[in-house]
Amino acid sequence: MRDIAIVAYQQSDSVAKAGAVNEVELIMPVLARTFKQAGLNSAQDVDFVCSGSCDYLQGAAFAFVSGVDALGAVPPIKESHVEMDAAWALYESILKIRMGHADSALIYGFGKSSPGELPIVLSQQLDPYYLAPLWVDSVSLAALQARLMLDQGMITERDMAEVVSRSRRNAMNNPHAQLSGDISPEDILAEETYLSPLRKSDCSPISDGASAMIIATVEQAKAWGLPYAVVSGIDHCIETHNLGMRDLTDSVSTRMAANHAGMNTGKVDVAELYAPFSHQEIILTRALGLDKETVVNPSGGVLAGNLMMASGLSRVGEVFNRIVKGEAQRGIAHATSGPCLQHNLVTVLEKGENA
Repeated sequence: MRDIAIVAYQQSDSVAKAGAVNEVELIMPVLARTFKQAGLNSAQDVDFVCSGSCDYLQGAAFAFVSGVDALGAVPPIKESHVEMDAAWALYESILKIRMGHADSALIYGFGKSSPGELPIVLSQQLDPYYLAPLWVDSVSLAALQARLMLDQGMITERDMAEVVSRSRRNAMNNPHAQLSGDISPEDILAEETYLSPLRKSDCSPISDGASAMIIATVEQAKAWGLPYAVVSGIDHCIETHNLGMRDLTDSVSTRMAANHAGMNTGKVDVAELYAPFSHQEIILTRALGLDKETVVNPSGGVLAGNLMMASGLSRVGEVFNRIVKGEAQRGIAHATSGPCLQHNLVTVLEKGENA
């Protein structure tokens, strides 16, 4: 099986409102920096391109096609798209390379969530017969999940506040973060309840932006002379869309994906977890069996800035950054989709020979 290397990653700032900037204008600067980091000129220098976005954010069918304008209309390229977070575009690109159809790939994800009502938009991910017609928003479902955990004594509100406090402190070292600062758990607990039992700080902010990544075979990465991190494993699993038929206080699919990806074959130095709500980071940490030696969300995670359809890819990119900087030897990145951690993807990264 062909070994895959990540050679470049860039992300835009997470901003609450991008204003009049459209999706193409969000993507282009990020792509330019990614190509520069890899020493490439354009999408013509890679064999495959795959993007991740959501047409519902713009409210138009095939809206993702406009994002392709950021790559240039001619000459034609081999291009694909997933109506998912770009972490799943990474998965497709890895399959493309491992099947021998490409040696390199560009992956990017983008989302402009501020013009609409994201919690309501995400209700379209629900069961179309019973739940979606009720228009139950994503924050209400997360509040239900948190309440189950609190009532069963699995967590306390202070546990949730400590997650937020650590996220904000870690984000002080992240120039792309939307929310950061030295805020104590006591300060968070003093906030008013937003949607019981959640406070606004327990919820990831709505953010606009994009991220991009270039991957290649290890042989190609060596030929380019670039530092890289090896993708030693990747897998994704999904649970039933019927919320009453699964344990919302656990994430079985995350555990399964991690095992299939080979997470447990070595020490995990760093973990970037896509937890849109504070209690979900606790669920994921427990499901993965992470110990206190593992640094969790050193970037601040999505509680510091949530680029819809790009933050999953950014979790992989954040682990890549720490490996090539020599801050970690091995790490995992997690991405999620659907209500209450329904669909989960885990990527295992390890240091390359010249990282």
